[in-house]
Amino acid sequence: MDVVDLADGTTQHITLPFVIGQFHPFSRDLWLVCETGTDRKYLLTKPFPEAPAPCVLHPIESSNLSGEEAEQWKSISTRSLPPGALSSIVREEKRSRSNRLLVGSEDYASIAVAQPDQLLEKSPVSFYSFHRQKQNGNKPLQSESKVNPLNKLISADTVPPVCLPTTAQVVRLVPDSAVPKNDDQIRKEDEDPRHFRAQSPLGYLEVTDVSRRSVRYIPFPGRRDLSLYARLAGKPLVMAPTTYEGVVTVDVAGRVRLWETGLSNLVQSLEKWKGLIGEDYQGPLQVNYSRESGEDVTSPKHGKMDPDNAPHVGGNTWAGGTGGRDTAGLGGKGGPYRLDAGHDVHQLSDEEKDAVPDDVKRAARDMGRRAFKQRLREIQMSEHDAEMYESFSSRVRRQVQSLRVILDSLQARGKERVWLRNQTSGELDDGKLIEGLTGERSIYKKRGDEDPEQGTPQRLPKRLRFVVDVSGSMYRFNSLDGRLGRMMEAACLVMEAFHQYDNKIKYDIVGHSGDSPEIPFVSHDAPPKNDKERLEIMKQMYAHAQYCWSGDHTLEGTDLAITRITAEEADDYIVVVLSDANLERYGIPAEAFGKVLTSDARVNAFAIFIGSLGNQADRLVKKLPSGRAYVCMDTKHLPQVLQQIFTSVMLTR
Repeated sequence: MDVVDLADGTTQHITLPFVIGQFHPFSRDLWLVCETGTDRKYLLTKPFPEAPAPCVLHPIESSNLSGEEAEQWKSISTRSLPPGALSSIVREEKRSRSNRLLVGSEDYASIAVAQPDQLLEKSPVSFYSFHRQKQNGNKPLQSESKVNPLNKLISADTVPPVCLPTTAQVVRLVPDSAVPKNDDQIRKEDEDPRHFRAQSPLGYLEVTDVSRRSVRYIPFPGRRDLSLYARLAGKPLVMAPTTYEGVVTVDVAGRVRLWETGLSNLVQSLEKWKGLIGEDYQGPLQVNYSRESGEDVTSPKHGKMDPDNAPHVGGNTWAGGTGGRDTAGLGGKGGPYRLDAGHDVHQLSDEEKDAVPDDVKRAARDMGRRAFKQRLREIQMSEHDAEMYESFSSRVRRQVQSLRVILDSLQARGKERVWLRNQTSGELDDGKLIEGLTGERSIYKKRGDEDPEQGTPQRLPKRLRFVVDVSGSMYRFNSLDGRLGRMMEAACLVMEAFHQYDNKIKYDIVGHSGDSPEIPFVSHDAPPKNDKERLEIMKQMYAHAQYCWSGDHTLEGTDLAITRITAEEADDYIVVVLSDANLERYGIPAEAFGKVLTSDARVNAFAIFIGSLGNQADRLVKKLPSGRAYVCMDTKHLPQVLQQIFTSVMLTR
């Protein structure tokens, strides 16, 4: 036996008087050695604590009262079980005892318990085993062996099991025949063995939790038909423990998998998952595979229209494809503008998009601008457009009424310039002369601002400026969560609800995208008067999100809106930013956005997130100033959010 100490860089050679059959290190200073062909076992210990390696042999006396063959241990843990786990297993207080987790062929797991530091003094070692039930009946086993030739390759001894002492678990690879089955499963396997073989996994990871007295089976994915080289290797995979009580497997195809089986580890991973996705997120998830397409761009074009609207991935021929180049579509590079044909999106990486030559980018941008101008010329109200507007208006009709009730209840906030009486300084109040003769001090008056009384009519209208996100991400992810549709519904809600409230509220709607931080849609001097004008504005928003250049001007657009709104005197200044919370992609920290929202004390600026990837919006709200951000994933809740905003404005007098 050669012992290599990697820390000291030394090698020790130990010669034993027998052939070693098994070797298990209990710890750095205590090893278990088994002799080949016999059931004799020995302990190797150090002659003195400073010895470089254990080299003193001690025979182990074992008594087997049942007359069965001695157990051949397949794996033994190198550390003890936690005290709590040991107490729950043996059902008595044994916190001071040394213990190890062991795995044999005929049981799920065993625990060896002994008094500490007395192993070499013929102190008894107690074993607590969790016996495996033997197969009773040959039908399931015969059926399995017929359809699954891997049962001959995979057995309890094929891949050494892994002991995880901290979690009190044993993980081993077992064949299908070791997995308990009900009668329906056995019947289906007998009726259609070929289908069963095609649908079955390579094997199962058997996870035995001794502290919880439970056994779980995890399907191990892989091909049933192993290659000749894999069969010559004698095992379909190798398995080892990780640092934090997990398991790593490497199969014959070279695939590396990390497994978490411990309850505490699973709880921590679940909390991390909830932190990324959200506590109660029920929407669809997507997985991004990053790879280089390896294709060069040429010149931007619209592309051919497929009459069958079949999905096209990659390439540069069809319009409406995904992950391609040169043509109008989604997720590709070098195309003139976005075009959603309703298919799953294959997204190229931002690095590959940035590598597009500047001349191709300029040509694509120019073509997109020309297409946008042409689209604006085509926007005219028709019978089809009337039906389209009705589809938006009908969804927010009840919310329009709710918002108008809120607008009717708005009160004046601007302070009046009046004479403030009963002052201790200022001009002498003629009505207080007699009180002055009697020694009263509050006989003066002076000009000052006074809060309006309840129900006082507004002297000036309130100014509202809505900053809507019409960037490319709104169009790109609209098929995922309908964020652009909600933006248009919100715009329809605002324009209809604020109609004929010019004496109370003057509002603007501006947009921002990668093209500009300020894109005017509605001016307070000329709000839309009818359905045709409102639909044209909504179409412009949709078209801009489709044809604009990628990028983000959320901070610049918000800052510009705060600056513009204070140009005229008003009863109140309110800025509402409607966004999709996609700030992380452009490296915009939440702190910077919060600083812009609170940059002017005269302006009450708020953010409403109507789109989110996972819980992106929830995490952003927590980082922004309290009461300045809201999440509204359903347009029907927008009036309540605006009511909260108006209420908070009234309370900050």
